[in-house]
Amino acid sequence: MKSITSLFYLSCLIVWLSGCTAPSTLTPESQAQFTKVQVLLETNCVHCHGDNHLSTMPPFGDSRALTKLIGSKTWIIPGQPASSRLYQVVTFSDNIPGAMPPTGHGIATTDVRMLHDWIKAGAQVPAGKNIRFTPRGESPRSI
Repeated sequence: MKSITSLFYLSCLIVWLSGCTAPSTLTPESQAQFTKVQVLLETNCVHCHGDNHLSTMPPFGDSRALTKLIGSKTWIIPGQPASSRLYQVVTFSDNIPGAMPPTGHGIATTDVRMLHDWIKAGAQVPAGKNIRFTPRGESPRSI
């Protein structure tokens, strides 16, 4: 009886451990891709979605906050750019409410493609330390 109980606890431990995965390290290509996406976010998004975001806006002022927006039913669906709300709002034409950034002009076509490719490749974010996003340039927000 004692060995059956031990076997049961061992199997529970194995099942529990199989659900625990260590943070993955990005490949050099994935790291380079994320770095480009970080610059895109810092240039076009973080002015409004960073520390001073409105309560109705999803915040992503750092890599930890960005990670919370990645998942199967969130703003960024890995592998599915067309279903990802973040990708959708940057591809809306300027006359559609909710188009981002809200400046009357969209982000560069190359940046849209970069965002698409990053999401398609799994929307990987470096694990470990939290990377703070710093707004670059002037705020794209329309006044």
